[in-house]
Amino acid sequence: MAEEVLLLSSPSESCTSLLSEISNASTRAFVLAFTVGSCGAFAFGCIIGYSAPTQSSIMKDLNLSIADYSLFGSILTVGLILGALICGKLTDLVGRVYTIWITNILFVIGWFAIAFAKAVWLLDLGRLLQGISIGISAYLGPVYITEIAPRKLRGAACSMSQLFTGVGISVVYALGTVVAWRNLAILGSIPSLMILPLLFFIPESPRWLAKVGREKEVEEILSRLRGENSDVSDEAGEILAYTEHVKQQGDDRGFLKLFQRKYAFSLTIGVVLIALPQLGGLSGYSFYTESIFISTGVSSDVGFISTSIVQMLAGVLGTVLVDVSGRRSLLLVSQAGMFLGCLATAISFFLKENHCWETGTPILGNRKQEHHVVLWIIWIRHGINTIDHSIRVDVKGAAGTMCGLASSISSWLVAYSFSFLFQWSTTGTFLMFTTVTGIGFVFIAKLVPETRGKSLEEIQSLFSF
Repeated sequence: MAEEVLLLSSPSESCTSLLSEISNASTRAFVLAFTVGSCGAFAFGCIIGYSAPTQSSIMKDLNLSIADYSLFGSILTVGLILGALICGKLTDLVGRVYTIWITNILFVIGWFAIAFAKAVWLLDLGRLLQGISIGISAYLGPVYITEIAPRKLRGAACSMSQLFTGVGISVVYALGTVVAWRNLAILGSIPSLMILPLLFFIPESPRWLAKVGREKEVEEILSRLRGENSDVSDEAGEILAYTEHVKQQGDDRGFLKLFQRKYAFSLTIGVVLIALPQLGGLSGYSFYTESIFISTGVSSDVGFISTSIVQMLAGVLGTVLVDVSGRRSLLLVSQAGMFLGCLATAISFFLKENHCWETGTPILGNRKQEHHVVLWIIWIRHGINTIDHSIRVDVKGAAGTMCGLASSISSWLVAYSFSFLFQWSTTGTFLMFTTVTGIGFVFIAKLVPETRGKSLEEIQSLFSF
């Protein structure tokens, strides 16, 4: 049984050596493809982080209510659901590269719709288009990088690419303190505009080519990715043999094929790990950071700048430590950190609501709350960098759709309800996140395996029964 599982390997020792290794051990074609993936992840992060620093200014300029802005924040996740529904079939139908074209064009249209919005409907439409694009690229990005990367660079490339999502969020947070929301939307379109001309030069995935019957092109593309002097015959043979093996199984039930008993274990792992960060508060933090910091009594500008710094450092830390500890261990540490961060934040808000901070120094109390919120953020970013995708060829599209739906629906639930929950009880909100992260820790400890150092086909065989 081999379906949606973790890819738990990464060869480098630091972010600098990661980039150096990717550059030295790869061809221009792979470096360009990696650049496209990284820029796409950066654009992804810019979109995720946009609504947090712009909340008060957009509400003021367009005269939005809390319900209106909650719709603007959460409609991104509605788009995510729509994108998740089509991501697998679309990438299987038209290929990885053409799908990257589609997602980046939607990114640009969405940004300009937001930048020039005079009415709420255009603002929401732009955010919806961005959500659809993210719903597709959240599946496509890791899969494309995984399929084209050499075995010894696969973990490094995936980790570095995902790191840029956190960097994108951090950059938008920092710029949001000094740039007007319309100008910030224009700036947000730049990464996608930079990607478009590069798409003429990047190769298609050799595994997708094998799947659609273009076997003659597999070795040619591998030679471009590995170097003309590299012997790619063994790798090409392994890809073609595995693809042929899958085709011979001859099951044409499509999406329903996922619900066979043999797929249950690994699909469950994939769905739960994708949904855990969202249900643990990621969407609420990403979309409503300003509200969280204002509620602590800390300047939102100070909060955004400090968050930007620690978020990037946490992402780098997670990328570096994944080589030392392995992904399963890092997931456990991350989940434990999220649990403690959520619990500390809940306790802080409880003490503030009951005026316990007033017995000491109010400023000190605010700082403690800020530190607890930042602790929560660190561990969210620390762990989100560790989840990559390795999906069996015959169910890749369907599994991608399923996991995308799980992430999107859980993200929408948190994003839409967060403002209302926060008004109801700040303490109760974070206690809910504490419960989810605690359950997540137990799940990872009991069920999630380590698959360090294995190829895609070996990982898929590992889960076959």
